[in-house]
Amino acid sequence: MTTSALPLSGRVAVVTGASSGIGEASAEHLAALGARVVVLARRAGRLDDLVARIEKNGGQALALSVDVTDAAAVQAAADRVAAELGGADLLFNNAGVMLPAPVEELATEQWRQQIDLNVNGLMNTIAAFTPQLVKSAAERGVADLINTSSIAAQNIFPTFAVYSATKAYVSHLSRHLRAELGAKNVRVSALEPGIVGTELQSHVTDEGARAWLDGARESMEWLVPRDIAETVGFIASLPPRVNVQQVTVMPTGQAS
Repeated sequence: MTTSALPLSGRVAVVTGASSGIGEASAEHLAALGARVVVLARRAGRLDDLVARIEKNGGQALALSVDVTDAAAVQAAADRVAAELGGADLLFNNAGVMLPAPVEELATEQWRQQIDLNVNGLMNTIAAFTPQLVKSAAERGVADLINTSSIAAQNIFPTFAVYSATKAYVSHLSRHLRAELGAKNVRVSALEPGIVGTELQSHVTDEGARAWLDGARESMEWLVPRDIAETVGFIASLPPRVNVQQVTVMPTGQAS
């Protein structure tokens, strides 16, 4: 791979939730655009396979097996990125889980899982890497913080209340962080995809939600992880003066 003409050459990109789906596809795409990629997730074996593919295609990648709900582990990973790669200038926060259920079922453990990963895990990663983003932006004129939200942050999906609330948090947090960090040349973007075919659907146990998803799969062509990965690459490759605050990416056939 010749990196001199690639738009992300010289940049260090950290991707969470990188062992599958959107995170995996985004790590591969960012590496293909020239970034040195650090992939974070819990499943070490999947990360090792991802790194091997990236390196086979001429890219550079480092795998760190980390549970983002463990703040100390995330900070240790950030310290290693700083020590070995000089710090991150692109953070793609993508780790998340979707566990819909009617609120009256009181599936409190599923509520906790979604809040812990989608909110607390996000904040742990932001806390660990924001100093690196600010430092990198001061040195090179730009850094990127890109957060995966969902169309569920804006629209109403019965039985998805807790998941949707966590994604509304992500979107609104991103708007605030853009206002805080933009003056320091750190661009903040929220991605709000519609239905993307990933492992998220396989985690759903609620029968009503599964039936709705099955019907949606039959009635439209879903997005694929590569679609979102290319959007991440587009955002990060824009001139430093351009900040795409929010992007909604929908299947053509999905109305809401």
